[in-house]
Amino acid sequence: MMTNCAANEGFEISPRFRRTVEERIARLEKDATFDEAQMALLKDGDHIRRHMRLVALQRGEALRMRLFLDRARPRPSWPLIAL
Repeated sequence: MMTNCAANEGFEISPRFRRTVEERIARLEKDATFDEAQMALLKDGDHIRRHMRLVALQRGEALRMRLFLDRARPRPSWPLIAL
């Protein structure tokens, strides 16, 4: 668990890591949309309930990652030093 001080400071991440997290968010949201559409095909109540839980977890994880990116700053790219 993050302390209040750490949560307010923010942190730096690389552009590559940011892209990776953004791609994961897009996959989670796409999968959640697909899984929601598949619920109409399910008949068993328990299966539907588990499927709804899956969708909620996918959307929750995507939101958690978005909040993470909101707190993150891009790491400055330093110029290469010629040797």
